[in-house]
Amino acid sequence: MIDILAFGAHPDDVELAAGGTVFSHAAAGHKVVIADLTRGELGTRGDAKSRETEAEKAASILGVMQRVNLELSDGFFEADNQSLLRVVEVIREFRPRIVLANAVTDRHPDHGRGASLVSRACFLAGLRKIKTQKAGLEQEVWRPETVYHFIQDRFIKPDLVVDISHCFEQKMMAIRAFETQFYNPESSEPETPISSAAFIAYIEGRAREMGRLIGTEFGEGFTTERPVGTDNLLKLS
Repeated sequence: MIDILAFGAHPDDVELAAGGTVFSHAAAGHKVVIADLTRGELGTRGDAKSRETEAEKAASILGVMQRVNLELSDGFFEADNQSLLRVVEVIREFRPRIVLANAVTDRHPDHGRGASLVSRACFLAGLRKIKTQKAGLEQEVWRPETVYHFIQDRFIKPDLVVDISHCFEQKMMAIRAFETQFYNPESSEPETPISSAAFIAYIEGRAREMGRLIGTEFGEGFTTERPVGTDNLLKLS
């Protein structure tokens, strides 16, 4: 069992939207794994190999136990039987308490599709009549306790915000590990909506916006699929 399994449609999705959350929980001793749905092979800058190298560097910065790639088709994956079963296998392998997933709707269509795919797979992973195997052995069923969705390019009102003020720099270090994707004045590759210095400033601005909502310097927002439960209101800030 692990504590958090963070899915992203592309390498760097988790870093951009939940890097601080991932780092802070890993640093606190919780077991965290990142699962990228695709290799990001359709990205304008870099290629699948360079993004794999960058993803491993970012994972090291964030301190996660492991990073895996499901190698679904970038830009073309759907919530079909094959993709759903692949995600089910990963959920049953790691048996997470909490799953993080892409924004329910966003500028990049893979994000919304990834959100739906992971959400459905979390439910299916708990059905005993769906059989999956790992290393030739039948996997036990597992359903995570809850699914939280990132807030990515487009603003969505958060249902909860995680304070990342103490680890914002680690989040940015993990983002900067993707040297081919983000601002690099020495790069000769084509400009993209995320390769400018303004985009890095936007990431900081979004974190400040989320932090302001809860009275902290920086934050990361999430939407929930079910209400957040507690037995003590004083545990909620």
